[in-house]
Amino acid sequence: MAYAIIEAGGTQLRVEPGRFYDLNRFDVEDDGSVTLDQVLYIDNDGDISVGQPTVAGATVEATVLRHLRGRKIIVYKMRPKKKTRKKQGHRQELTRLMINSINLNGTVLAGTEAAAAPADVDGADEPQDAVVAD
Repeated sequence: MAYAIIEAGGTQLRVEPGRFYDLNRFDVEDDGSVTLDQVLYIDNDGDISVGQPTVAGATVEATVLRHLRGRKIIVYKMRPKKKTRKKQGHRQELTRLMINSINLNGTVLAGTEAAAAPADVDGADEPQDAVVAD
């Protein structure tokens, strides 16, 4: 299985085609397409490409599924013996991305385009009629 390590939204993630990931908010509408070009590492069934800092010509194609908010985090600050207490909540704005494909120099290494390509066009997979000579 091919995968890539990308940098997006201030974090580094290991992504695979066909899976979805929650990243910091992207300014793209729902069902929009995103091309991530900060690819740090690609592993294509043992054939690896390591970037310095990024892999040249590598991109990851993704589709925005929806925008959401993360879990609520409570920030509580207290100074003992001073009667000072401060409680504050935070919910991070997130974008859910579906990874479509991993590309290197214009060729699709893994993803929906690689799986959707026709296997054989000339019909060689059709069974041949066997002729039995007596």
